[in-house]
Amino acid sequence: MAPQNKRQKNGTSIEQQPTAGPSKPTPRLFAPFRALGHVTDHVPYAMFVHTPQGALATPTVNITTSVGRSWLMWDAAKMTLVFAGPDAGAQINSLGMTGTEIYASAGARVVRYHRGKETGSYESPDQSTLGKILIFGEDLIVLKEDGTGLIVYDLQSRQLKNQITFHSSFTATHIMHPSTYLNKVLIGSQQGELQLWNIKSCSLIHTFSHPTPASASPITAIVQSPAIDVIGVGYLDGSVRISDVRQGDLVMQMKIEDGAVAGLSFRMDGPPILATASSTGSLATWDLSKGGRVLHVVRGAHDQSVTGLQWVAGQPLLVSSSADNSVKQWLCDSPTGMPRLLKFRGGHHAPPTCIRYYGEDGKQILTAGRDRSLRYTSVVRDSRSFELSQGSLIKKAIGLGVTVDHLKYPQITAISSTSIRSKDWEDVVTAHADDSIARTWRVQEKRLGPWTFEMESGVAQAVTVTACGNFSLVGSSTGEIRMYNMQSGKERRSFSLSGQIKGDSKPKIISTSKTVKAKATAALEPTQKTLEAITGLCSDALNRVVVASTLEGKLYFFDFHTTQLIHSAQLSTSITSMSLNRDSGLLSIICDDLTVRLIDIETRRIVRELRGFKGRILDTVFSPDSRWLLVTSLDSTIRTFDIPTGRLVDAFKTASIATSITFSPTGDFLATAHVDSVGIHLWANKAQFSEVALRHIPEEEDVPEIALPSVQGLDEDAAIEGIEDVGAPEFTDVYTTPEQLTEGLITLSLLPRSRWQTLLNLETIKQRNKPKEAPKVPEAAPFFLPTVSGLETKFDLSNTSGVNGEDESNKNGNRLDLSNGSWLESEFTKKLSREDENGDYNSFFEYIKSLPPSTLDLEIRSLTTIENLLNFLNCLIGRLNSNKDFEAVQSILTIFLNVHNDILINNPEEFKSKLEEFKLNQIQKTKRLRDLVGYNLGTIGFLRSN
Repeated sequence: MAPQNKRQKNGTSIEQQPTAGPSKPTPRLFAPFRALGHVTDHVPYAMFVHTPQGALATPTVNITTSVGRSWLMWDAAKMTLVFAGPDAGAQINSLGMTGTEIYASAGARVVRYHRGKETGSYESPDQSTLGKILIFGEDLIVLKEDGTGLIVYDLQSRQLKNQITFHSSFTATHIMHPSTYLNKVLIGSQQGELQLWNIKSCSLIHTFSHPTPASASPITAIVQSPAIDVIGVGYLDGSVRISDVRQGDLVMQMKIEDGAVAGLSFRMDGPPILATASSTGSLATWDLSKGGRVLHVVRGAHDQSVTGLQWVAGQPLLVSSSADNSVKQWLCDSPTGMPRLLKFRGGHHAPPTCIRYYGEDGKQILTAGRDRSLRYTSVVRDSRSFELSQGSLIKKAIGLGVTVDHLKYPQITAISSTSIRSKDWEDVVTAHADDSIARTWRVQEKRLGPWTFEMESGVAQAVTVTACGNFSLVGSSTGEIRMYNMQSGKERRSFSLSGQIKGDSKPKIISTSKTVKAKATAALEPTQKTLEAITGLCSDALNRVVVASTLEGKLYFFDFHTTQLIHSAQLSTSITSMSLNRDSGLLSIICDDLTVRLIDIETRRIVRELRGFKGRILDTVFSPDSRWLLVTSLDSTIRTFDIPTGRLVDAFKTASIATSITFSPTGDFLATAHVDSVGIHLWANKAQFSEVALRHIPEEEDVPEIALPSVQGLDEDAAIEGIEDVGAPEFTDVYTTPEQLTEGLITLSLLPRSRWQTLLNLETIKQRNKPKEAPKVPEAAPFFLPTVSGLETKFDLSNTSGVNGEDESNKNGNRLDLSNGSWLESEFTKKLSREDENGDYNSFFEYIKSLPPSTLDLEIRSLTTIENLLNFLNCLIGRLNSNKDFEAVQSILTIFLNVHNDILINNPEEFKSKLEEFKLNQIQKTKRLRDLVGYNLGTIGFLRSN
């Protein structure tokens, strides 16, 4: 088979990554903002080397990694983030790069991006999920994820060109273009076979069988070597074969002993070196000039399987990525030298279990995860994130042949920090799983501190740093509480749960290390845990009180300086965790009965009990203003409670359980860590950026499920484009004032006070507004120029009849019929007569309140018949008994008595009973009102005087 004489650019293949959750509606109070801490996510990178023009110009290397449903582009020179891609809509299964564009296969399409923006897509003809992609000249070749076929697209027009369906006995896994082979690609399979296809004619050219068909192993990697016709193939059984495609011969064969082949790459700057990566995280280099002799093996290069490996063209630089959420650069100082770690970017390779904001500016978070590491994560700039050092563990791990995780301290279970003295000494204290030692850290120097706080018995499981930053308190699983100085690392005080202090409360300085024999004995003893195990520990803002909680459900309040027990309280259930908001003095206590209790440390009483959880409560956090308490629980729901009212005001579900939450000290972001995610997710507090109407959410209301925040935005100070406003239009709770809160309350009308004052003083107002002079008659126009009244002078051109200008219709028309007296009854009296005598006259009083004062006064004066007067008096009695419109009834009654007093006096037989009934009710209502107002005025006066 003769090689073609036209060269094609080589492509890059990609692996798979986990699926992100489906998109859901945004929550009402918190909106997804951004995810931090992701570098890679089980997907190898795609790398592109750009060589600019000019003799002195240096090439730039860009690395693209996948993180869930989006991707990140890194500058290899400084390992800084350049671009972050938007949500692709599905999991990204493969990545490819050209000079200016990025291609990502996600779901049933391949999406094309330019500078972080989507510019087009390639749709699958049968809507099948797409896998590996290869950019091949002017074509885009895509394998189906199930390995049953291959699709060819035109790169520019995005039109479908060809489709290839493989035989049922051939399941494609990888695709590669052999250099100089025109229109041909090499495809590896699950059965260990290789097939060479012509994508233009859609014909199979040749099949390369597995050397041992009886024990065939799936192909896991295919790469092109610097030599034409020679390729490298990696298999699942760890074997590596270098073959001549043209002749079909095996050039050489190697085998790695620690897992499957996860990556292959030939060095491209001269020396015949092959680098291999294994599924256990090790790297190996092989000298091909000496028959494939192994040069170096870097065991534990990554903590998990290597997912991408590639030499940078023209440089002795090897770049690797792994499922441990890291990208590393390895430099070879000599052609046969051992690769040394040059640069790397990484994050937690196991989900974080404890996260807490550090400092008061809300720009950094301390995170601890199952990978036994403590990391500093920057919210504003990803390049500022780092892992706090635990010593030179990498060299020790390489020397011992183990992973770095085996040498790290146990998993961190509790974190406490205060940055007020961060420039002077250690400012972070951590407790570790099944470890009696609490350790100090110094964030400013990015390292482990020199001091360790060791408990005499039990496990250190609760820690807190005082507000001043000078002391640290450590509680153990046996009820032991000790205070240490953060500057010197010496023990200063101890607290006893029984309240009995043996001798001086400031014991002699004890050594922070035990003898070798004592340590060996302690290691053999089982972990001691009692009902007096300390589950929470905190101190107030002024170092006056120390509060401790135990597993048996007791709270202990100690004097900070004398260590004496001030108060103790027994709850009806066990306490699993406790946190204090130092500004408000509120304790948040997580109890085993699925209840969060808030306790005021000044009064030492329970002020709120928050219920409604459907799973074990995992973590709580206060908002900076102490108005909200956010709680995450095992039912995968994050709830927000309004502390003053004790009501649930916001709740939303996530696809995975949030194990730890923390609120920014500036109140702008909520950070969450989840059980199956290695990143930290930020949620924007919409109350910081817009007006949010909060309302009580009933327990039976459905809680919306929303997707976790994705990675977006830029790492550097460049402008962030394309970010929309957070959240959705909020629920607007329109409050409608009820007519009456309860029946026993006296309710005033909603009209202004001036309305009833005007009604009472209407005569005085009329006298004051009376004109000083009588109005003058306007001068009439000439009789031969009749005018029409108005603002502008207009002539009346209508015809008139008769000498006196009288209309004929006035002479011959119908006259007003005065025989029926119904025309004298106004709307006022009609509405009054239609009301129920035993009712509250609600509709009639609504009509009265709509009348102007002068009209209402006239209507009251127009009540001339005894029947109307009785109805109106009965109306006032009914309204007074209903306790509504109290001041309106008093004003109307005053006018009524002033106008009609003579009629009421002259007709006692009709009005006496009604007036006596009204007088009795009036005395009762007025006395009650005066007593209450007088009591309140007296209380206010007493408080002011003191």
